[in-house]
Amino acid sequence: MKLSSSGRAALLQRLPPLGQRITKTAFAVFLCLLYYYLRGYRGQEMPTEAAITAIICMQPYVRDTRDYAISRFEGTLIGTFWGFLFLLLVLAFPSIGRVMPLLYALMGVGILASLYTAVVIRKPDTSGLAAIVFICIVIAFPEIEEPLRQAGDRIFGVLLGTLIAVAVNLFRLPRRKNRDYVFFVRIKDLAPDRFSSIPSAALFKLNYLFGDGAKISLMSEHAPAFLGLQLGQAPFPVPLIVMDGAAIYDGSENVYLYTETVPLSSSAWLRGQLDAHSISYFIYTVHKNKTCIFHQGEIRPQEKVIYDRMRRSPYRSYLNEDTCVSEEIVYIKVLGDKARIEALHDALQPHLLAHGLRAVVREQSVKGVYGLYLYSVQATWPRAEERLMTLLHQAEPALSPVEVFLPGGYHSEHDAMHLLHILGDLYEPVALPWNKNKEL
Repeated sequence: MKLSSSGRAALLQRLPPLGQRITKTAFAVFLCLLYYYLRGYRGQEMPTEAAITAIICMQPYVRDTRDYAISRFEGTLIGTFWGFLFLLLVLAFPSIGRVMPLLYALMGVGILASLYTAVVIRKPDTSGLAAIVFICIVIAFPEIEEPLRQAGDRIFGVLLGTLIAVAVNLFRLPRRKNRDYVFFVRIKDLAPDRFSSIPSAALFKLNYLFGDGAKISLMSEHAPAFLGLQLGQAPFPVPLIVMDGAAIYDGSENVYLYTETVPLSSSAWLRGQLDAHSISYFIYTVHKNKTCIFHQGEIRPQEKVIYDRMRRSPYRSYLNEDTCVSEEIVYIKVLGDKARIEALHDALQPHLLAHGLRAVVREQSVKGVYGLYLYSVQATWPRAEERLMTLLHQAEPALSPVEVFLPGGYHSEHDAMHLLHILGDLYEPVALPWNKNKEL
């Protein structure tokens, strides 16, 4: 299929810029292959151990490359040791090599020995690699005639790939910083839940990007009270979007820059519906840059665990008195089990749009408890991003927004680090000709 010039430009804009790790890995593999080429190896004779080691060992940070290199070398020593003994055994007893089922059974024993040795010496992370190295050494039998050379070549290849990977990683490729982008990142992609802090490695990377000048706006489904728990003393060079897009919060000054409130007539109708069915609920307002929560009705035992946990925060005020009629509401939350919340949602949904409201159902941190959140229909992530960009354009008109989200959400610390590495490559891509002045 042939693309027009405009089509090619659109395709390039969807492609992320080349990261430093990708570029360095390719260069390290080139050096490994070039070394063996200069030694006279060609085609299928070309050893690949060094190149594979370079690919595995190349990591975003030199420290990580060193750790992977040590792990790789330890696994190689274990696999090589058992592979060497295996070859000596079958060469000493040629009859073994003539009975292929017996030979393969011994290979299985060698795999077991390699895996178990790694566990015994408390290096379980190297066990798989040790088994791979063992099978790579012995699988070519009986063509192998020099066990010591076979083992030595394997170790040398690993050392060569390791040294090249570390050496290449020590050099920092020229990079440029995209200071005209505002990166929008969801906190739920960095931490498992609102009561959990961001993993230390991810928080270190995030603080590094903050300190280097990256404009990152964090987006939270919840009130700003959780930011201190999740982020500690992290700086906030760009205001945050909180409460499902209903508010913009300046984390450095601890002030609300904007809130999208529920119209008074809509909140009166909604509260009337909830009161008529004796449903208890929480009303969230903002007063003097502090989140104030008014509880209406009798709290249920199932909800009390969440209530008691959340009210400990010094950034929120929980009140049992009725809110002032003139107080504008940011959102209303109802807690309950899944069936109760879904039934309430289904009952309200046909009438929400007519009253300028929207609803979100979200599972809570306590198992079996769900929350129904009711916002102004104008309180959305896209509108909040647009409003924040309008505020930022007053000082820097050239800024452009870039969303960096995890499609599958957070599952482990690895996911958070993966997202931040992508963000880092977008913020500071390698300064290659095809990356120059490229729009995201």
